[in-house]
Amino acid sequence: MLEERYPQAERVVLLMDNLNTHGIESLYASFAPAKARRLAERLEIRYTPKHGSWLNMAEIELSALGRQCLNRRIADLERMQQEIAAWEEDRNNQQPKINWSFRTHDARIKLESLLSKTDRLSDIS
Repeated sequence: MLEERYPQAERVVLLMDNLNTHGIESLYASFAPAKARRLAERLEIRYTPKHGSWLNMAEIELSALGRQCLNRRIADLERMQQEIAAWEEDRNNQQPKINWSFRTHDARIKLESLLSKTDRLSDIS
């Protein structure tokens, strides 16, 4: 991808999760040492937080894109790009927030109501 899609770029930022197999050394497993080094020197790797919710946020945004924009047949690529650009601009203007305030107390209440339903169902059968 560096050589085909971004041949003129001096440096490419690559965002990766913190999986232990994701690292610059994987280039050396796939390419000859000289080529691996050449590619590695052009990459700036940024990792997602180890204990963060970055991937969850990305999944939420992709899910919203699917539900709010791509949930129908779109005739061609140009029209799809226009629809996505309009959705993205609107989404960025809204600046939606994610509320990560689900606390242990709330979880116990939710689990208790779920367990109560299970108990009632077992009483019926």
